[in-house]
Formats: sequence, structure tokens, C-alpha cells
Amino acid sequence: MSFPISYEIIYSKRKSVAIQIRPDGQVIVRAPYGCPRSFINSFIHQKADWIVKHSAENKQRYEKQVQLKKDRPTLSDAQRKRYIETARSIFTQKAAYYARLIGVTYGRISIREQKTRWGSCTVQTGKIRLNLSLARKPEACLEYVLVHELCHLLEPSHNARFHGLMDKFLPDWRERKLLLNQK
Repeated sequence: MSFPISYEIIYSKRKSVAIQIRPDGQVIVRAPYGCPRSFINSFIHQKADWIVKHSAENKQRYEKQVQLKKDRPTLSDAQRKRYIETARSIFTQKAAYYARLIGVTYGRISIREQKTRWGSCTVQTGKIRLNLSLARKPEACLEYVLVHELCHLLEPSHNARFHGLMDKFLPDWRERKLLLNQK
């Protein structure tokens, strides 16, 4: 029997059959040792619509990420180091200014290349992490992220008090947030 969906089987000490779709769209079937091939084929056949849909979505997302990486300019190690040092200097100056304005103290500022967050804060230690990509955004965006994270030192959650603090210390924060999330 020829099968329209190609897949790889990985046998292991598990109790059930599972389907994994890798970022490039490749289909992996994980099955317990001794599971008959006919059962796996039947399982794949039952899940064919789901597999085709998710495989295509993953492959499309993967190809888009690959293209984005190709389009991104690459920096030498020395250029990257200078870029981070410049960003750190600017980020630290802005953080000091806004911390005084808000009346909080923070711990260390670290700069990372992150894919999903512009910033984060550990309330217990006051450590603030900022995305290096903020250096390519308008200054208003950096200020929004910094004030957001510094306000978390006063209010850890995104409740009404937190939004009140944001309104007090950066009245136009909603516009800045929109600007930040534009491509």
C-alpha cells in the first residue's frame, strides 16, 4: 500500500503513538517498541487532515524564518560587541533616568537577542532584561519597555494599578506600544 504522507518512525519506551511535526514540516511518528506498522499506517490515515494542515503551516513558518535570517545583516564578532556596548550605554542611561522618576531601584540590566520579548523583569532581584533589537527601534519604544519593566518593580502584574502607574509615568505609553509592535 503506497501512502500519501511520508513519515519517519521512532520507536521508544512509550505507551502510545504520537505524531510530531518538525519546523521544516517533516512528520515524525513516535511509537512504542513492537507497535505494528499496520497500526501506525491506520493512525496516520485517521490523522491525515490534521497532519497535512499542520505540516504545511510549520513548513511555511520555517521558510519565512529562514528568509528573515537571510535578510538580516550579519555582524562580525567585533561589530556585534561594539553594538551591544553602545546599546548597553544608552539603555543604562535611560534606565537610570526613569528609575529616578518612578522612584525605584533596579538590579542589573542585561541585553539579549530575544525572539519573543522586548523586555522582562525579575521583581525579586530587580534584574531587567532588554532585547538588543530595541537599539534599532525609535527611542520612544525603548522608553516604553523600560518604564513597563520598572513599573513591574512596584506592581508585578498587569492589573489596573499597573496601568495607572504606566499612565502616570508615561502618559502616551499606548501609542508607544503600537509603534514598538509595528514592523
